[in-house]
Amino acid sequence: MPRVRSLLWCAGVAGWACAAVPARAQQQDGQLWFQANTNVPLAPDVRVTLEQIARFSDRQDGLYQTEWGALLGYRIAGGVELGFGYRAVGAHNGSRAADEDRLRQQVIATFGRFAARFRIDERFSDLGGAVGFRIRPLIRYNHRLGRGGLALFASHESFVLPNSTAWGQRRGYERMRNIVGVALPLGRDISVDAGYLNQYRFARGGARAQMDHALTMQLTINLAAHPAPSTHD
Repeated sequence: MPRVRSLLWCAGVAGWACAAVPARAQQQDGQLWFQANTNVPLAPDVRVTLEQIARFSDRQDGLYQTEWGALLGYRIAGGVELGFGYRAVGAHNGSRAADEDRLRQQVIATFGRFAARFRIDERFSDLGGAVGFRIRPLIRYNHRLGRGGLALFASHESFVLPNSTAWGQRRGYERMRNIVGVALPLGRDISVDAGYLNQYRFARGGARAQMDHALTMQLTINLAAHPAPSTHD
């Protein structure tokens, strides 16, 4: 089991490093994130993913964000998939963000234990007509524990905003998300990813920096013929 011990040690170091950063953050928040994805086949290499997200926050008085959407995926080669989708984003309770509509384009590539996703968002806000663009590269490492699908994973995602808008988006490197967790198979077509998510929002445009500590759980129901690469939102 030396590889497992090594991975657990690395996860512990990553968690310690994330915990050390809050000393520089001006405010922190405890959160709970839920996501449910259902992959439905339309053709041998085409599927649609139906998505639902709910996020809860201590600082924002409970449920503060919901997301509903769909993503059309087309596998162009083994381990490479293109996607195009839409999301409706709602703000609730203590959230000061406006509701959004989002279009997304992405490519996901799987290389053995690694999965990489490159996504571009177009954000449409109720507060103005300008379109906010957002670039989101993500990389994830999966370490299988046996043959049953059980695995440990770690991922990193960056948020880069190439333009500013009158409704509040500010150009620059906005935030990063890091996750360590475990992937649990619940059946042939159902799995759960559960873990710790650390999100750091940089102090920008007069806003204070914020560190979010979240328990994240993602349920995936895969009805498609080929397995879907697992990434978080």
